[in-house]
Amino acid sequence: MKRLFWFLIAGGGGFLLDAGLTHVLIGIWGFGPFLPRIPAIMTAMAFTWLVNRRLTFGSSGHSLAVEGFRYWAVGTTSAIVNYAVYSALMYRAPLLQPVIAVIFASLTAMAYSFFGYSRFVFRQ
Repeated sequence: MKRLFWFLIAGGGGFLLDAGLTHVLIGIWGFGPFLPRIPAIMTAMAFTWLVNRRLTFGSSGHSLAVEGFRYWAVGTTSAIVNYAVYSALMYRAPLLQPVIAVIFASLTAMAYSFFGYSRFVFRQ
């Protein structure tokens, strides 16, 4: 239960970074709804790795390079899932507010990433 708590804290912080950066890049800087998701997801992924490594799962026992590679492999595929769900929602419902699409995409990616991180990256 403790792992799930810290995973949700990490994910919540990552979500705030992701949604906030997406909002700023779209709403303030005038970018379209698709390109800003890339740096937003990457920023959130870096943040969640730090939190998950320190508080959620602990270090994996692998070298930092191996752990980092595994984390980014799961994170990248999770980001693809996130971006695919977001894009599908924005394409199918163009009047949908981007932040709503971010919520649904992030929840889907969260479920995928928890299992990937706990079983592939930080499994000891």
